[in-house]
Amino acid sequence: MSKLEVERKFLVVSDAYRAAATHKIRIIQGFLNTHPERTVRVRIKGDQGYLTVKGKGNDSGTTRFEWETEIALSEASDLIDLCEATILDKYRYEVPMGNHVYEIDEFMGENTGLVVAEIELQHEDEPFQRPDWLGEEVTGKTKYYNSQLSKVPFTAW
Repeated sequence: MSKLEVERKFLVVSDAYRAAATHKIRIIQGFLNTHPERTVRVRIKGDQGYLTVKGKGNDSGTTRFEWETEIALSEASDLIDLCEATILDKYRYEVPMGNHVYEIDEFMGENTGLVVAEIELQHEDEPFQRPDWLGEEVTGKTKYYNSQLSKVPFTAW
């Protein structure tokens, strides 16, 4: 499925989101391509595989093209072996808030210590609730993109 994805990204300042989480899942992901104009991601989310292509973001970093399709778990595992550099390992928590759902990623491995929240919106200026655990906005800061964390992990900053 392809679409324009509008999302904002924030650092997380406490683990208070865990109490409000309705879902938690482990995600393993790697990148077949991390070119600035496009990324190609392979993801294993629980027992499902996905292949995703993302385009270059707009000037604010909030909006970009995304195409994703589900693939067999075995295919995703094989493709992970072909990926560039660091494979990302994280737990994703889903926290409903108002009309939105925050996705909070707790990174492990070489990105241990980094916790980032994302919220998907219908348009860039859409209002949304900001919980107390939401910190600095890092939307558009490329070092926080998963594709860049696979090249320069958080623990190397």
